[in-house]
Amino acid sequence: MIDTTVFQNKTAVYYTLGCKLNFSETSTIGKILREAGVRTARKGEKADICVVNTCSVTEMADKKCRQAIHRLVKQHPGAFVVVTGCYAQLKPGDVAKIDGVDVVLGAEQKGELLQYLGDLQKHEKGEAITTTTKDIRSFSPSCSRGDRTRFFLKVQDGCDYFCSYCTIPFARGRSRNGTIASMVEQARQAAAEGGKEIVLTGVNIGDFGKTTGESFFDLVKALDQVEGIERYRISSVEPNLLTDEIIEFVSHSRSFMPHFHIPLQSGCDEVLQLMRRRYDTALFASKVKKIKEVMPDAFIGVVDSALLSTAFPHFDGSLISNAPKNEAAKITSIRKKRILKIALVDKAFNALAPKIKVIAKPNAT
Repeated sequence: MIDTTVFQNKTAVYYTLGCKLNFSETSTIGKILREAGVRTARKGEKADICVVNTCSVTEMADKKCRQAIHRLVKQHPGAFVVVTGCYAQLKPGDVAKIDGVDVVLGAEQKGELLQYLGDLQKHEKGEAITTTTKDIRSFSPSCSRGDRTRFFLKVQDGCDYFCSYCTIPFARGRSRNGTIASMVEQARQAAAEGGKEIVLTGVNIGDFGKTTGESFFDLVKALDQVEGIERYRISSVEPNLLTDEIIEFVSHSRSFMPHFHIPLQSGCDEVLQLMRRRYDTALFASKVKKIKEVMPDAFIGVVDSALLSTAFPHFDGSLISNAPKNEAAKITSIRKKRILKIALVDKAFNALAPKIKVIAKPNAT
């Protein structure tokens, strides 16, 4: 049993970097501290506790994490500083050496942050408490309020895909999840608190069920029956895990919105293969076609980093910071060739443009 008397009337600030899942987990950490007697510091107020939830998807993300930590230490002198999240799990020693940091918590310890705060006395040097990736097993539930009526429900954590450019399996461990029954109960609680909309979040949510022998489709069907929740949105789901039965169900669902965010890391099959993605452009196109067949007005969100790389020449292999050097080099080489082809086509078109006659179609009479 933790003695919470030391936390009474203490104040805390929270800083989150990265994905929606991080924001959801930070919200849960905040709830844990509030229940222990800690309130959120007001704007401009010096806090007693600083919690930084980090991201480590690129080298730039790591840099932003370090900058955020330095900034909070400076803004809240004397505060007890806790750093958690992906950067903390991957590079705990580096984070612990940052001036002002007291405790660094890994993925397995994040949900039990309260027990690592002690009496809030500053440490002479940062202490890192983590678990090796292969031993990350626990699933910390989280259902956080985003605004007055929207909640974010964490349904899954970790990933088994090990894409060549991604650190997530090393930062969050293997794919795992809670039970459908526990998710339904959290959704009911959100409805009881006035929630009307729930966004399903996770690292690879389509992989739900690995640790419970259930499936994401079963989860979707169960949540659709929860009274009081008017809208559900599925956050990013892998093309190979977005089954036709899920698409069909959403098309006639009571409360699941016709909204899909489907990652497309590249429009080039060769790059996708180097990235060790589990789909190709044909599979992606087939999923979009299926959605449009059954839901013509569905919203499909896509981010194509290959298109970004051609639109923004400064996008280069250094941003693929976690890919093995040889694979990052191959991806960068392909990108440069594609940019060159686009440039040559553009040059040829500009040369021909003055010679092209535009014939106007006469108005119908």
